[in-house]
Amino acid sequence: MHVKLSSALAAIAIVLASPFVANAQPDPLPSWKDGKIKKAIVDYVTAVTTKDSKDYIPPADRIATFDNDGTMWCEVPTVEIVFTIDRLKKMSAKDPALQDKQPYKSALEGDHDFFRKGGMKALLTLVSATHGDMPQAQFDELARDFFKTARHPKYDVPYPQMAYTPMLELLQYLRANGFQTWICSGGFADLMRAYAPDAYGIPTQQIMGSSMKKKSMEKDGRRILWLLPQLLCICDHDDKPVEIGLHIGKRPVFAAGNVRTGGDIAMLRYCQGSRYRSLQLMVNHDDDKREYAYAEPGRESLNAAEKYDWHVVSMKNDWSKIFGFEKAKAEGQARNFFRPATHVQARASK
Repeated sequence: MHVKLSSALAAIAIVLASPFVANAQPDPLPSWKDGKIKKAIVDYVTAVTTKDSKDYIPPADRIATFDNDGTMWCEVPTVEIVFTIDRLKKMSAKDPALQDKQPYKSALEGDHDFFRKGGMKALLTLVSATHGDMPQAQFDELARDFFKTARHPKYDVPYPQMAYTPMLELLQYLRANGFQTWICSGGFADLMRAYAPDAYGIPTQQIMGSSMKKKSMEKDGRRILWLLPQLLCICDHDDKPVEIGLHIGKRPVFAAGNVRTGGDIAMLRYCQGSRYRSLQLMVNHDDDKREYAYAEPGRESLNAAEKYDWHVVSMKNDWSKIFGFEKAKAEGQARNFFRPATHVQARASK
């Protein structure tokens, strides 16, 4: 009996002393498949946060910038357009004359040809009416109300649930390692600020985007901000580095964008010019079964990624899960397989 007990205790001691148990760490990126991209991210973060590493970056300079639409969440349909049409419908209900006036008439009827021909001028007229000429507080309330009820037409879930799980994990992983995470998007900053802090854990002041002109004024005994029906900036393409310079004052050392318009190329190139070791990700939408498959006809973003040696993230091949509402096929089997080891780890940590 004594021999058996001694043998059992020795076996337990060996298990508890095993580095696979004692030093086991949870996977910070569980929805990223093991492979080149995941390894590149982990290796980079490890290198720049290890003090005796030649690539060490002080915490104050660990800036990570992310595009939003198509990088952080689904951009089909673009929520900015959905919000704009929703606003226009409510406006036309109060003022039916808008239904016969361009460009509102074409927007309400879904006449895409009109906007192709009218170009930016038609779009700016539309956005100026739906996003401007009101107090900042009123727009903020309209945006919050929109996200309380709006649902994605394909997946039938609230829009904030369309955030990509792997990217949420990446944000958390970076922040856990001393990075500041910022949004730099062509979408309107005021609209993103209605959901991004809760959806991404990124504070309002770290969200950059397109904006209407604003002025401060006295109204009803209070100093307020008033949104003018004029565009201040479109935070896209070459303007992204400009906005980063204005709002952050430092180059990012980590940047992520996506294929579709080429709008993130300048931001990733700006990041690549850092004096520190940097990393760039280009999300490729190549999974038409779980999401959508698309890119620019001329492959500008993918060509830039190849030319400048950026990491291309394949949604199809690099992500085991895209959305939080998905059911992982092998989730139950994985839990059963690893249950004994998990049980030992739990006991060992007590």
